[in-house]
Amino acid sequence: HGQLPAETLPSRHHPCCGCRRYGIQVIANLARMNVALQVLGHPGLHVTVFDPDIITEANIGRQLFSETELGLNKAVSLVTRINRFFGYAWTAEPQCFPTRNFSEDNTANIIITCTDNIRSRLTLWKFLKKVRKENFSDHSAPIYWMDFGNAQTTGQVLVGNIRSKISQPASSEYLPMPRMNVITEEVSYSTIREEDSGPSCSLAEALRKQDLFINSMLAQIGCDILWRMFREGRTFYRGAYLNLDKLRVNTIPG
Repeated sequence: HGQLPAETLPSRHHPCCGCRRYGIQVIANLARMNVALQVLGHPGLHVTVFDPDIITEANIGRQLFSETELGLNKAVSLVTRINRFFGYAWTAEPQCFPTRNFSEDNTANIIITCTDNIRSRLTLWKFLKKVRKENFSDHSAPIYWMDFGNAQTTGQVLVGNIRSKISQPASSEYLPMPRMNVITEEVSYSTIREEDSGPSCSLAEALRKQDLFINSMLAQIGCDILWRMFREGRTFYRGAYLNLDKLRVNTIPG
């Protein structure tokens, strides 16, 4: 089954993203994607990054932060680096998303979560459910939620529709799907122990929870799905499972 999702998006797309675990890899990929989209005549992306955490020694190397950034906020440090390198005007928010002062009128077309705990996903979904039946289409209209999650050597990325239904163009070639489930509709988080997630105090401890390249490989897969949505206006897959032990990627059909 094929899905033709990107046609519902306005001309300039506004993703918002966190920068834990995969975040720095995903945001770097979005910066590269923005360059490619603009070369192809697309207006490009404006990204807002949310993260309340500061950079610690456990983040050095694995998350591509350096010792000179110790003690700085992750979102501010990363966005400052991206803006200086590419000449962008992306935004950093050193706090969790959604914030207490956040409203349905100040969201984004694409929500990308790169979080390390269950509670943040459930809190976000509680917020996003309020806008499921909205029909407006502008840069702040929440339409898609892409979530990244992993264990030590396995992981998955899944993109779903925040809205209850998205109108699809008629097609004689494909069977358009009006809706894809978000991660909280696919995973029963009541069966997952909260202590299995969460931040690590050192790089050695972090590597016991997740292998060195699981984040970057999963970030590449997820961003490739986004790239095809922007480039082709459709996706045949709503996500993928990655197994590093077997060097295998299994797609999740749309």
